[in-house]
Order: sequence, then structure tokens, then C-alpha cells
Amino acid sequence: MESRPLRYFVAVAEELNFARAAERLGISPPPLSRAIRRLEADLGVTLFERTTHSVTLTPSGEVLLAEARIALDALEAAGHRARRAAAPDGGLVLAVKADGDAGLLKPVLERYAAGPAAVPVTVRLCGWQQSPALLRRGEADVALVHEPFDHTGLDSETLTVEPRVAALAAADPLAARDRLSPADLGLRPGELHRLRDGVRGEGRNLAQMLTLVSLGDMVGLLPASVADRYPRPGVVYRPVTDAPPAVLRIAWPQQSRSTATAALVRAAVAVAEAESAQTAEAASARAAEAVRSVRTAEALPDPAEGAPSEPARAAR
Repeated sequence: MESRPLRYFVAVAEELNFARAAERLGISPPPLSRAIRRLEADLGVTLFERTTHSVTLTPSGEVLLAEARIALDALEAAGHRARRAAAPDGGLVLAVKADGDAGLLKPVLERYAAGPAAVPVTVRLCGWQQSPALLRRGEADVALVHEPFDHTGLDSETLTVEPRVAALAAADPLAARDRLSPADLGLRPGELHRLRDGVRGEGRNLAQMLTLVSLGDMVGLLPASVADRYPRPGVVYRPVTDAPPAVLRIAWPQQSRSTATAALVRAAVAVAEAESAQTAEAASARAAEAVRSVRTAEALPDPAEGAPSEPARAAR
């Protein structure tokens, strides 16, 4: 099967209108209609239900749409990878959203560069949820990406699993609390994605979002590591109970056989494991110090009992 009929089919399936699909493809509607009829005849199935007022996909059309997108992405990716392989600089492309690396990007690149299989790595900054598509199109070799994302055609490994915190204006009454619940934020537990996705939307970066938070114009739901890495005047961070964890994964195309990509993945996993162990050790040390402080406080005399009086000393 040639790619052109599939491209025509996908355009009609996404537009559900032959005129709009033809305009999108830069052709006139009659040739597009004939191409779809030929595709249906070749496959022996009806892909669209057509009436004078609407166009809808049949069950066969729904299946073909999902498969056609994968096939076309793979074809486009093959072209991108071939052109990149011919480039004189070569190397890997790592896609990541700015400020979406949980602080791992620099140590991962340093550990990878020290390995024997290292090649030059170009970091491509992208928007939220753009990196999976870059991987599928062959424009990136590996990506750091937060769940949830479309895993189609990708393999991945978990790097970090963090609790979430709410970013609030310091003047917000909720900032006086030690921790918050979804109800405090006006949400039921199953609705937390609304706040999380609102933070991700509209192309905001973290600096823009925290500026809005400091002004009291919004509340953010963020990975807990942000609180340590991005202290900001006028912004406080509070844990949110029952919030889904922030999961950062490293992803790459399933069909990748690149030893350089595999080495970069191994470096990322090793750095994440080391960071996790260090965090656990620090938490254990803090807990031990807290226990020592409590025991010291318990050993001190109660000030309410006071010192022995002079007559009592004389009697002894």
C-alpha cells in the first residue's frame, strides 16, 4: 500500500469533511473522493458512512485511522533518521520540556559523556507533551517526559516518582496550613488533573506560572522537587494529600537499536537511582536527628518544677 492514499484517508478521517480535507491536502474534492473510493475497493471495506450532511468513520475506518497514523509516523521518522545519520555532526537528540527534568538533565549528560559509547548530545527544548511525537517522527532519539503521555511506539523506564505540592501565593489563606487536601483546592480527588493540566496548558513555562502564582492569579500542582529547586519570593509550597504522584520517565522509540541511545538510557537510570538513594539517606538522617532532639528534650528537667529552694539545700 502506498503512503499517499493513507495520507488522504487520515486527512478525511480527521476533518470528517471532504472539502476541508481537500483544502488541507492542496487538491480538489473530486480526486480526493475517488482516491478514498479506490482505497475502500482495494481493502474490501467501507471506511466512511457518507450522507448529504455528514461524514463518519465506520468501525473499519476507526481501526485503519489508528494504524495509518502509526505507519505514517514511522515513514516520516525513517526519513528524519536517515537525514540525521548523514549529517556531519551526527549524535543524539534528547527532547525535554524546560524545567521538566526533575533536576536530572545535567548529571545525566555528565555521566553519559564519561562513558565509552558517548556521542554528542543535542538537547531539544519542547512544550508539554511534544516530546513523544518528536520521538515517533524521528526528530529525537530519547526524551525525558512526565506521565501521562501517549506510549504508542515507545519504550520507557521510570526515573522518579515524586509527591506533588501546591504552589500558592504567600498571602493565600491556604498558605497558613501545613498540608492541603483536594477539597481545600476546590477539587474532588478525581479532578486533580484539571489543576495539573491547567498548569501545563497555554504554553506557560515554570517562571511564568510562578509569577502568576505569586500574584494570586492561579494555584499550581507541581512535583515536590520544584519546591527545593525553585524557591520564589511570594510563593509557598504545600504538600497535597491524595494527589497522584509526578512520574518522570525516559522514553525512546521501540524500534531503536542504537547503542548510544541505550547507553544514555542506562546513564539516566543510574543517576536517578543514585539521586533516590541520596534523598532516602538524607530523609533518614533528618528523622534520626528529630528522634535525638526529642530524647534530649525529654531528658531535660521540667522548668515548672524549678530549682530547689535554699531551705531545701540546707536540709540536705
